[in-house]
Amino acid sequence: MHLPLSEGFTSDPSFLLLLDGKAAMGDHLSPEEKFHLITRNLQEVLGEDKLKTTLQERELKVYWGTATTGKPHVAYFVPMSKIADFLKAGCEVTILFADLHAFLDNMKAPWELLELRTQYYEQVIKAMLESIGVPLDKLKFVKGTDYQLSREYTLDVYRLSSMVTEHDAKKAGAEVVKQVEHPLLSGLLYPGLQALDEEYLKVDAQFGGVDQRKIFTLAEKYLPSLGYAKRIHMMNPMVPGLTGGKMSSSEEESKIDLLDRKEDVKKKLKKAFCEPGNVQSNGVLSFVKHVLFPLHAEFVIKRDEKWGGDQTYTVYEEVEKDFAAEVIHPGDLKASVEVALNKLLDPIRKKFESPELRKLTNAAYSDPSKKKGAAKGNPKNTEEDDVVPSRLDIRVGKVVSVEKHPDADSLYLEKIDVGEAEPRTVVSGLVAYISQEQLQDRLVVLLCNLKPQKMRGVESQAMLLCASVEGEPRRVEPLDPPEGSSPGERVFVEGYEAGKADDELKPKKKVFEKLQVDLKISGECVAQWREKDLMTKLGQVTCKTLKGGNIS
Repeated sequence: MHLPLSEGFTSDPSFLLLLDGKAAMGDHLSPEEKFHLITRNLQEVLGEDKLKTTLQERELKVYWGTATTGKPHVAYFVPMSKIADFLKAGCEVTILFADLHAFLDNMKAPWELLELRTQYYEQVIKAMLESIGVPLDKLKFVKGTDYQLSREYTLDVYRLSSMVTEHDAKKAGAEVVKQVEHPLLSGLLYPGLQALDEEYLKVDAQFGGVDQRKIFTLAEKYLPSLGYAKRIHMMNPMVPGLTGGKMSSSEEESKIDLLDRKEDVKKKLKKAFCEPGNVQSNGVLSFVKHVLFPLHAEFVIKRDEKWGGDQTYTVYEEVEKDFAAEVIHPGDLKASVEVALNKLLDPIRKKFESPELRKLTNAAYSDPSKKKGAAKGNPKNTEEDDVVPSRLDIRVGKVVSVEKHPDADSLYLEKIDVGEAEPRTVVSGLVAYISQEQLQDRLVVLLCNLKPQKMRGVESQAMLLCASVEGEPRRVEPLDPPEGSSPGERVFVEGYEAGKADDELKPKKKVFEKLQVDLKISGECVAQWREKDLMTKLGQVTCKTLKGGNIS
């Protein structure tokens, strides 16, 4: 049953002040005070009545799980701050490192790296908790494969798979499991396994992001069919990424990594979307709301004396109100968040300076194919020689202007915005295939790290990627990013999200040429490399009509 979070409990300010004074003494809090701590800043709770009843009888048992895939980023401080609330409220808290889930989700974590990534997650999550003052001795840490490979659990997976329809499984994982044109069976199993975790961890409640809601409702629907209790589900809001959308491990520009250097934090915040007066999809402002206020109960805007000097806010709504009224300048907000964020990250960075943890980080996020080559004693199998699609810097672009090349009738001269300070100049041989009007203001896909090359006297700074089908006549169509894409968004091949692109592809190595052989258009007009989709954070890259074509 879904009820408003405030129903049945007071929100009087004097009550909240009393609560803050008693928060460190969980045993002495009333059920109402515990309820406030447990539910504050959540977006939604399913099963509030059961939560209230449980708190009247005993301490709540709750778990939070994380699939050990890409490196955790600063948005993980949102669930960490809630875990702090749970402990203050006297809850028994279990943290699950869902290693098997990481593999099932379209093999985001290769089997060879599963154990190393789980170790990395455990170390970095514990460092985050220590950074915000959460006592680790009050927490229980569990690895998924410690119990998910047992006979009993496996039998329950089979029992559940005989009840859950393909439609329900796909729908449940829609916002969590990577969506592809031809989904693997593993991705369909994922939501059911997460539901079963509630029973095998013996908890009253599961906590996660609101993107988990469909998995939570699947658990509520099917667990009773196995004879297991329906659990409480608590959801925190998702922190927008720095470039809009969800902050994602696979979208480098959208996130701040927990181990990013101070100069990287400054650079990313400087580029973050933070339009004056705009409080929607503002990742910088959301971080203040969902992390800094719950942890510190205040936020200081730092600014020069000539602009009024520093100002301390004790209520988040006042920060939002002043930002909307443009009393707070985006630059001051970013600079203030930078200071607060670095205070949280400093202890984590320091911990990971140790040789052991540096070695673990490098090993957990290496490419397994390179390790195999090294094991065979092949000195040529170095990072430079390993030809993988993540080495390509492919981005969404928007055509700002297009005109005929002054010295070549078959070439266009385009200015294309790829999210940089100035548009790039691109020369492309599309005159015979698409009109200037069709190209103007169009979203396109660009390969941005080829060595700039002069074409009839004009330096081309990127390659506009197109689908093509040979024949009479030859047909060519520019690739289309997903609807709603923005200039500069990264395009990646699914399964290769974590790799870093070369600064510039060396012509003699012919990296693009070797990868291009396997770049094709599927029967559904989806751009692919070895049958793995080219994606952005919003979905698949496609073309209009050229099924089975090549990409060049």
